[in-house]
Amino acid sequence: MSATARPALAAVRGTGLGLRRGLLDPLESVAPGAIDFLEIAPENWIGVGGRLGRRFRGFCERYPLSAHGLSLSLGGPEPLDAAFLARLRRFLDEHGIAVYSEHLSYCSDHGQLYDLMPIPFTMAAVRRCAARIGEAQDRLGRRVAIENISFYAPLAGEMSERDFVLEVLRAADCDLLLDVNNVYVNSVNHGYDATGFIRAMPADRVSQFHVAGHYQQSVDLIVDTHGAAVIDPVFDLLAEAYRCFGPRPTLLERDFNFPPIADLLAEIGRIRALQLAAQPQQRFADVA
Repeated sequence: MSATARPALAAVRGTGLGLRRGLLDPLESVAPGAIDFLEIAPENWIGVGGRLGRRFRGFCERYPLSAHGLSLSLGGPEPLDAAFLARLRRFLDEHGIAVYSEHLSYCSDHGQLYDLMPIPFTMAAVRRCAARIGEAQDRLGRRVAIENISFYAPLAGEMSERDFVLEVLRAADCDLLLDVNNVYVNSVNHGYDATGFIRAMPADRVSQFHVAGHYQQSVDLIVDTHGAAVIDPVFDLLAEAYRCFGPRPTLLERDFNFPPIADLLAEIGRIRALQLAAQPQQRFADVA
């Protein structure tokens, strides 16, 4: 490959795991085929050099990558960071990353807030988010998948969370990263039907799924932590999502409190089993 050539953009499939620095050593020992892809947060890897950069490039050679952003602040009050988007596009192109997603939230106002803040569910917010998503897609040269977030303080608004997500998808003409754990968390915290939320999403926009663990603080309060194993009700909800939309690429999120890698691979195996069960039944003709 010439010095100016770039790898072809590749979509991901199957079941993936987030590439976290705390998992670099365990991932070195994983057998080929045990994980189908890795998801990265570009903000954690853009411009990283030295030994850590070399390790990152090694994983890039072994696995297809998807990218999940942390800092675009799609619902924020300030203009999008054009310089960052230009750096991000170069990074995605250089590593052949076709799949890019971001949170339907805001996280900055004259500086980073270091949290994913919910957006008021209003038509004015729909129009603003849609315009910013469109700008991001143009600057990145890719479709963006927005992720439904978990939130804890109910916001005054004109519509439900479900309808807000649907309106943004329609107005922005973008894709959806459906975070199944976030649906479950919000359904408990805010008292809505998680299955109904999932069934309402448009099949032609759902491009991938996330699942994760959380912390149950009380009967009616769950905190989305990504620091524990996925619970059975979330796996059940993922199975329902597969029934609705098919076995789209699915990421197991784990950000801290890492168990032995064998435990994470067991969770990946459970996701794969659900994906296999959701595959259309093949019909084979008799061989004469």
